[in-house]
This record gives sequence, structure tokens and C-alpha cells, in this order.
Amino acid sequence: MIKGLMITPPVIGRISIGKVVEKNGKRLPEKDDEFTITTQVQQRGQWVLHPLDEALRRAQAHDGIKEGLQPSDAENDNNARPAKRTLKDKMGVPTDAVETPSPSRRKLRSIPVRVLFNDPDLNLRADYCMFDRTTARPICVGNGETCKRVTDQGLEEQTCPGPDTCRFGMGQCKPYGRLNVSIGDSDELGSFVFRTTGFNSIRTLVARLQYFAAVSGGHLASMPLELKLRGKSTTQSHRSAIYYADLVVRSGISLNEAITQARTIANERLAAGFDQSALDAAARLGFANGSFEDASDEAVEIVEEFYPLPPKESDSD
Repeated sequence: MIKGLMITPPVIGRISIGKVVEKNGKRLPEKDDEFTITTQVQQRGQWVLHPLDEALRRAQAHDGIKEGLQPSDAENDNNARPAKRTLKDKMGVPTDAVETPSPSRRKLRSIPVRVLFNDPDLNLRADYCMFDRTTARPICVGNGETCKRVTDQGLEEQTCPGPDTCRFGMGQCKPYGRLNVSIGDSDELGSFVFRTTGFNSIRTLVARLQYFAAVSGGHLASMPLELKLRGKSTTQSHRSAIYYADLVVRSGISLNEAITQARTIANERLAAGFDQSALDAAARLGFANGSFEDASDEAVEIVEEFYPLPPKESDSD
């Protein structure tokens, strides 16, 4: 393994609440009231939508997303070769949902997901982060107690007082979280990453992951979950709605049923030889192999979307 390179979960797509738009010649982040699932490819400054984005929107207008399908006639025939499943088949999207055009684009406010690891901290990494706007590279990452900071002498470990009282951060340090989840079964070890600097999203997701891991007896990776968009109003938001991500048990399933499913899936995986503990250990080793998680080729987009300049500084450019 290459030393100094943090090995993170393979990412096959992105989940976001908002986008970057161009206004008066400047590219600025714009909040949204729905999720958007995209690929990792950009065209004309915008992320290309992932096929799952439209599949999930159409499915919400019908019976919802289901995992797996009933065997087809061809699959019931032992002499017939099973047809190759499409991406929508693997998502369990009903046929009529695919063929019937939707009169209007539905809001995507819930996504059926599973997490990759039983350890909550491996699924969601949250830190206080500060980026260098010139190079778009992280220069200080901390947890409120200690931090890794790039200095003239190299990478140093220092105390971290948090962004509110840190003189080094100067208002440019903020909480930053990355959640990796899987959608469907097209790539069981691939993930979609949800990035956020929203305190509401980070606090809620951390709590939910810890709670689900506890009540399931440690079978977090097998829990049928749903990434859900919630809204709230505060004095700071001037009573206008702000949106954040939550993680709940999948729609139509009680918590007890979800726990039963999680234990069943965990036992099936174990019987098949799937070693979840070894997967968690491999991920933990990969995260410990480097200093900073975000790669340099991604950092420019991260800074643009999550670390924009304050209005006065931005206007003076």
C-alpha cells in the first residue's frame, strides 16, 4: 500500500442538496429543497445526473423502490438463461414506472440506502476543516481536541480549539462531513458520497448512525435505511426553511422489522463467506494510511461548493 495516500471507499456517484450556479460572472453555491444524484462527470460546469436519479423519482410516483425482483418466467425455467438485469431492474423499479412518462419532475426527498460498514465512524467522517483557497488543498483538519496542520516545517499535530475560537482559522474553518452509502445492488462495495458542511446534517447523521449501530447489535451495514431530507426554520435563517439530511429506517418498515432484516442479512452474508469485520478493518487501515481524505483533484470543487468566500470578499475580487 502506498504510504501517505488515504484509501477511501470507492465512489461511483454523488448525492447533494444544491448545486453551483453562475451569477454575475461568479460561480456560487445555491441551496435546494431536494436531493440530486449525479455521476462524477461534469459537463458545462454542472454534474451529469446519474441514471438512479430519474429512476428513483419515477419510482416514488408508484410503489417505491424495492430491493430485488420476483423471478421472471425465464428465470423459473431451469433451461433458460436469465436475462441481464438493467440498472433499473437492480433497483427494483416497477416496469410501468420506467415506461410511463411523468408529467412533471418530482422532488427527490428520500433515497433507500445501506451503509458499507458496521462502525459508524467509518461511514461518516466529520472534522473541522480549513482549505487553502490558492491551492484548494486542506491545510488544517481537527476534531476539537487535536488537529493536523500544514506549516512551514511540514505537517504538525497541534491542539484544536474548534472554529469559533481558532485564530488560525479566521472564520474559514467549518465542520465538514462525508457520508458514504450504497444504493441498490449494482455495486455492493461502491458508494455514493454525500458531502456537507451543515451542522444540522452532521449532528443528525452522527446520532442516527450511532443509534442504529447500537439497537441492531452492531449490524449497521445490514440495516435497510433511507436518506431523508428534512426542513426546519430558525432565527438564524430568518424563519425561512433550511434543509438537512437525516437517516431513518426505510419507509414501510418498523424498527423491529429492520433489525430482524439486518440480522438475517448479516447471517446470510456470513454463511456466504462475507467477512464484515475484515471489511471494516481494511477500511480503518485505509483511512489511517494518509493525513487528509480529500484528493487534490476533488478539492477545487469542494472549496467552490462548500467554502465560498464571504459576500464582501467575493464582491471585491
